[in-house]
Amino acid sequence: MLSTCIHHLKPQPPWLLFLSFTGFLTLLKPSISLFKWVFITFLRPPRNLKKSYGSWAVVTGATDGIGKAFAYQLAGKGLNLILVSRDPNKLKTVSKEIQADFPNTHVKIVRFDFSGDILASVRLLEEAIKGLDVGILINNVGITYPAAMYFHEVDEKVWMNVVKVNLEGTTRVTKAVLPGMMQRKRGTIVNIGSGAAIVVPSHPLYTIYAATKAYIDQLSRSLHVEYMQYGIHVQCQVPLYVATKMGSKVAAIERTSMFTPSAEDYARAAVRRIGYEVRCTPYWAHSLQWCFARFLPDTVLDSWRLSIGIQRRGKITACIKSCFG
Repeated sequence: MLSTCIHHLKPQPPWLLFLSFTGFLTLLKPSISLFKWVFITFLRPPRNLKKSYGSWAVVTGATDGIGKAFAYQLAGKGLNLILVSRDPNKLKTVSKEIQADFPNTHVKIVRFDFSGDILASVRLLEEAIKGLDVGILINNVGITYPAAMYFHEVDEKVWMNVVKVNLEGTTRVTKAVLPGMMQRKRGTIVNIGSGAAIVVPSHPLYTIYAATKAYIDQLSRSLHVEYMQYGIHVQCQVPLYVATKMGSKVAAIERTSMFTPSAEDYARAAVRRIGYEVRCTPYWAHSLQWCFARFLPDTVLDSWRLSIGIQRRGKITACIKSCFG
């Protein structure tokens, strides 16, 4: 009876088999992408940073926001810290707080004015790291405009300072730390980029800030290729909105939400990604936003970003008028 049934089965036409196979491939790719995203975001074990790279970490912009949160996360992983920032009082306060929570962590502080004499500050940093097993550098420091502005409205001193801090500062700190990593043939450099330069095609009314972050992305990718032969991994992390002082300037962020994590939540996700992808968006909700943005035309994203910038500019103008008549 079975042989009779098989005998009566008709062979499927080639076009139907082709359509079935095409449909299978169409579904296979997004399914693999989804499983890969879940694994990377939630299941992949983080690297043992101390064992993989070294016992000391340098964190710039370490007294507030993401930088401070990074310092706490790294201390929790057993790393000693070199905290870099311009405010000596804040540096001392953060150092004491970290050592109170992690008594076995050694902390050194370096006063570094990224908007002042960078070369003099670099010399202080080089002296501080001399002889230490510095395996991790978190280039977090960054500034933006005080408010949304068209380029012709931005005072030259303001935009030149953005370039100096975001571009020159990051470059010089990286160059100061690299030789020791090369000598030890291990290390990792994490540069904090921005969705303003990568996720969206433009970031109007914050143009110079976005341009400096595009530089950070290209710097990271090129350095990674140059120095992976020395066992050095360079990564550009791409956060979107995070509830920090920077976030409040750019997007009037006052509280956390599903798509706007606290600095602590962002840093917790960010540390898990160190040593893996060359470019990544560590926080899970940010990566979903980036995925969605890829399906939208650039013109739509450009119009959306411009409208947000104009809205922010309008609020500042109205505030100035109400305050000063």
